[in-house]
Amino acid sequence: SFVMADIPGLIEGASEGVGLGHEFLRHVDRCRLIVHVVDVSGIEGRDPEEDYAIINRELRGFSEDLAERPQIVAGSKIDLATPEQIESFRAFVEEQGLEFYPISAATHQGVDELMQDYRLSVDETQSLGQVIELKIQEADRVISQVSKLVSQMTNLPAVAMTASAGAPTVKQFDLLSAGSGSFILVVMTSSEAIKNKLIKLPVSCTDQDLKLLSAVLNASLTDLPAEAFTPELLNRVSRSAGPAASLVPVIVDFTTHVLKEQQRSPVYVSGQMKLLGQPEYRDVEKAQEVLATLDSDTLSNLPATLESSAKTQILVGPENIAKELRDTSVVMTRFDIGDGMQGLIGVVGPTRMDYAQITARLSYFAENLGRMFKKPELPPSEDQDTGDD
Repeated sequence: SFVMADIPGLIEGASEGVGLGHEFLRHVDRCRLIVHVVDVSGIEGRDPEEDYAIINRELRGFSEDLAERPQIVAGSKIDLATPEQIESFRAFVEEQGLEFYPISAATHQGVDELMQDYRLSVDETQSLGQVIELKIQEADRVISQVSKLVSQMTNLPAVAMTASAGAPTVKQFDLLSAGSGSFILVVMTSSEAIKNKLIKLPVSCTDQDLKLLSAVLNASLTDLPAEAFTPELLNRVSRSAGPAASLVPVIVDFTTHVLKEQQRSPVYVSGQMKLLGQPEYRDVEKAQEVLATLDSDTLSNLPATLESSAKTQILVGPENIAKELRDTSVVMTRFDIGDGMQGLIGVVGPTRMDYAQITARLSYFAENLGRMFKKPELPPSEDQDTGDD
């Protein structure tokens, strides 16, 4: 997905403030790519080459950086233009070193080609996925070290993990043609993870069929957790998918797997043997029961026990996540990592532990980790009201 700014009001003199020039140009300045739409038909007595030159002069007059921003040119109203007009303007645009796309909003001619060329390619999708994966791995590396430090400071077993702030959902589906008889399913989740799968087409599907299926998936299955993929919903999706309906079960199976994997984050446990130094666990059988429970499978359920409004929580005895921990306490606190993810750190110990001291130490770690992961704030724009007179 992307955000588009439609700037229809640029006129000659805009860079000098004519009309709403500065207001419009400030919006353009936020864009990473400019699609310059020029009427090639000449039906209003305009010269497309002159129109192109005027707008680019205004961009340069406002900002040299803006004038050098990546730009492509879409020649519009080709349904009303002659082939000679279209080719003449194409030659002009290509002389400027820019790409040219002839389009018609009325007939939709050329629009799909323009959008298709500026979708993420398979390589770009994989590269983006790798960057995000590296970020997650870096966060996990830091979290694993934190569990060791917390255990050392508290002299108790410590646990640390990452978790989604809420149930993961699909943010976007994309279906990329991969040649005859196959396509690549790309799933972007709410935590910005990107997963893809090569799928063989069991039936004959055209590119148009895949576009329809992509539109149906994005309209019906995004922003929903895996638990919401009910048989009734999938039946409705299949009925709307046209000739590609048989692909829906394959896509949903992969998507469900991706979302469930997103819920399972690595759990780092350190200092389990420190429990043996506590008087309560000198009984070997009792100690073995507790130590066997301090594993990633059991402790991965901790995020579900945290109240949504609670930053720090204490589970005492029977409140715990496993009956083997009924004689222990768990103190947990969380912090924001960003991109819809949270970190969780905690300790496990006897019910007589010094809760105030443990909570203070966990909060110290959480506050510093939150600052470390926090994205730098952007400086206010020049036209933003700072509150000063």
